[in-house]
Amino acid sequence: MTNKQEARIKEIIPRTYNVKSFRLEVSPRNDFKAGQFLSVALGEGPQLKRYLSVSSSPTEEGYIEFTKKITESQFSRTLNSLKPNDKVIIEYPFGNFILQETDKKIAFLSGGIGITPIRSICKYVVDKKPDIGVVLLYANRTSKDIAFKDDFALFQKVFPGLKVVHLLAEADPACAARIGRIDKTMVQEEIPDYNVRRFYLCGPPQMVEAMQKILSSDLIVAKEAIITENFKGY
Repeated sequence: MTNKQEARIKEIIPRTYNVKSFRLEVSPRNDFKAGQFLSVALGEGPQLKRYLSVSSSPTEEGYIEFTKKITESQFSRTLNSLKPNDKVIIEYPFGNFILQETDKKIAFLSGGIGITPIRSICKYVVDKKPDIGVVLLYANRTSKDIAFKDDFALFQKVFPGLKVVHLLAEADPACAARIGRIDKTMVQEEIPDYNVRRFYLCGPPQMVEAMQKILSSDLIVAKEAIITENFKGY
């Protein structure tokens, strides 16, 4: 059962030069699972409604947060014009991109804004500290495109079971990252025990399709060990 309500914007947080997080007051609080998504309506008509992943964790009380890449779409332009105390209509929770808490080892493969539900799950893991090992391969074009960079650096410090590998298309001496993309070799090198992990794939549809092929065709990962989420339209 979903919850639909008018929600006030508490805070707007820049994550990169073109990505922002919007924190909303909600009631009841945190009635969702890490990794799920919500609908956000800014007015009448389908062009002003989007389904967006929740980037906060249920363990972060007092708000629910979604994170959006700001583009030239009407939805993005309208969203970008909003200020704290403005209101939007939200409905949640939706989706099955959620942690299987019986798993002992998992891996995330992601690119760009696809990191949002993964940030939610990783924050949940860091706060709850289950007996689980987590590896994240996160691909971006440049270091300036990395969303939640500081969060993931902190997560690794406080939860030793989390390993984050940044992959960039362009080298940056100021950023500890590998140059390259997520492919068979990268998975084998950074996740040598890939055959005993559940994989969560999230990003643009073409990227998710490519990563799914790498896992299922090249690395022979079982279909039931792969969970996917596509980001369409932004």
